[in-house]
Amino acid sequence: MQRTCAGTARTRAALVVLSMLVVCTATAPRAADPAKYHSYQELTAALNSAVAAHKDIARIVSIGKSGQGRDLWAVEIANPAGTPVAERPALLVAANFEGDHVIGSELALSTIEYLLAGYAADPAIRQRIDTQAFYVIPRVNPDGAELMFAPVKTGRRTNATVFDADNDGRADEDAAEDLNKDGYVTVMRVKDPKGPYMIDPADPRLMKRADPAKGEQGGYSIYWEGTDKDNDGFIGEDGPGGVDLNRNFMHQYPYYQPDAGRYMVSEAETRAVLDYVLKHRNIAGILTYGESDNLVVAPSRRGDLGAAISVGLVEFANASIAGARRTGMIQDAAGGIGGRGMGMMIMGEYEGVGGGRGGAQAQTGRGGPARSAATTINAADIDYFTAVSEKYREMTGVRTALPVRTPAGAFFEYGYYQYGVPSFSTPGWGPQMRTATTTTTTAEAFDGNAETRGGPFVPQGRGGQAGGGQRPGGAAPGAGAGRGAMPAGGEAAPGPVYGDQRLLRWMDAEKIDGFVAWQPYKHPTLGDVEIGGFKPYDIVNPPAARIAELGTSHAKFALYLASLFPRVKIATTEVTSHGGGIFRIKADVVNTGYLPTSLAHGVVSRAVRPTMIQLGVDPADIIAGNEKTSFTAALAGSGGTQSYQWIVKGKPGATVTLKVVSQKGGTDTATLKLQ
Repeated sequence: MQRTCAGTARTRAALVVLSMLVVCTATAPRAADPAKYHSYQELTAALNSAVAAHKDIARIVSIGKSGQGRDLWAVEIANPAGTPVAERPALLVAANFEGDHVIGSELALSTIEYLLAGYAADPAIRQRIDTQAFYVIPRVNPDGAELMFAPVKTGRRTNATVFDADNDGRADEDAAEDLNKDGYVTVMRVKDPKGPYMIDPADPRLMKRADPAKGEQGGYSIYWEGTDKDNDGFIGEDGPGGVDLNRNFMHQYPYYQPDAGRYMVSEAETRAVLDYVLKHRNIAGILTYGESDNLVVAPSRRGDLGAAISVGLVEFANASIAGARRTGMIQDAAGGIGGRGMGMMIMGEYEGVGGGRGGAQAQTGRGGPARSAATTINAADIDYFTAVSEKYREMTGVRTALPVRTPAGAFFEYGYYQYGVPSFSTPGWGPQMRTATTTTTTAEAFDGNAETRGGPFVPQGRGGQAGGGQRPGGAAPGAGAGRGAMPAGGEAAPGPVYGDQRLLRWMDAEKIDGFVAWQPYKHPTLGDVEIGGFKPYDIVNPPAARIAELGTSHAKFALYLASLFPRVKIATTEVTSHGGGIFRIKADVVNTGYLPTSLAHGVVSRAVRPTMIQLGVDPADIIAGNEKTSFTAALAGSGGTQSYQWIVKGKPGATVTLKVVSQKGGTDTATLKLQ
């Protein structure tokens, strides 16, 4: 197999040259309001307006419908003249998989408007649209996103699929509520001698888990704002909607975990995206805006992603309902937990099911065990991800990300590990504090691209601290699942990383009204409680005033990313006559793009077709040399060259066509005369 990366020095040198090709011009004014978040109707109108003014190079298509019947729009941008669009390298931009991450839609809309407005004036934009393609899906989860514009802000991440979250035979019967009628669903803290939480001494607005090793004592429990409407001992565990679309794809799909769906690609929205991607095999790179990241913090040299950083108040409230899915299940004779056709479950995962963590090892049918799926970036691909990450931070100025979650079933990981192309994800913004002379992060360690993965932060893995919080009425703490589960053998897993203090300091510095001060409330069952915490949506979306700035910088980054794609060319040809109708044909095929025609993992996974070189003669006329049709698994980028030659029989003066076809790097042809 040909190595796809010649080393960091060569990688970065090529990036410097390519970056000079990107002309950074000011974008034209947006058709939509650049200082507001757009509802579904407003977004639809903005997309139609942008495309209507550029029908020669853009079109809007519906790739499917959401559960509530909203169209899932895709905008396709390409000059139809010349090479067929399906044969050109394309960049896919997809956003707003998580319902609460509406900034992703705005960045995608900005990219569309930037490309279309700049086509006539900017040679770099015109070149990309004339020779490549852009596919933009700005809002994958329109049903979830629409709740940002509802009178009561819930911050729901999932789509609208009805789902029995607490396994009690009823669905959507116990939602969190806006008890104090302030327009936000936040959290409740209640004094509880058995509670594991305490007021954070660093900032009394926040809470932290008490650490007995430091002499700290709890005294509070934390719940979602609401009441126990179904009398099952949990508050707000089964509200409307059920599936987190960015946990519903195939790679590292979190089987049997809350919000992941009944099975992989179970949702109308995820199926529509997957069908679209599989119909457009010319997609050579993917950029998603979501709540996981591999751009702000580059993957480590081992191929791992950076640490997950969560919001403690949210996680503490989630911990109070972590045991809800065990409701209605019974202990079986083997010690598992069963019920309602769910099979045997231990610690939130099934046993004895092939492919699951507890299942028997799958067989290949060839007498040996199946190869485990890759979960870290191929060593030969890491330099590309590192270099692109550096350029992202340089172009956008985004050097922090909070919150960031560990991906499981995320689309961008499907894009790399199973679709086989460079695939990137970013929240698209970060909580940064501005001063008179510079923009800095709330903590220097947030710029965490060293091998330590964020300086002093402890990486949050697939395990995590046991879910805390007690059920109302003084019952035992709810048992966590997934990240909330204690590892087998009883060894404590690394604790999660919380960013509450940094987030709140940033809000204070920027004068963002993103935190509801604690207010006393007389709860019907818990008695005296306090209601407060971070406002939904303000945690994962920047102020609307920043949309224009972020939109322009991310549109330029998308254009830059497209400039890195492989581009195959027939560099040189030579025809030599040896008399008697015998000819020697030589050709050099070069990849002038920065990226290889397939990443190393694309070769390993066989997700990307090999590059084909084909000589247009009858195979019987080839006397020696290469075959009529030859393949190379990957042609290295930045001038990687492959040489071919044939000895053929032919009629003097006849013409022969030579063709090179790369699934991700385009096509090229040359006409040769036998003379």
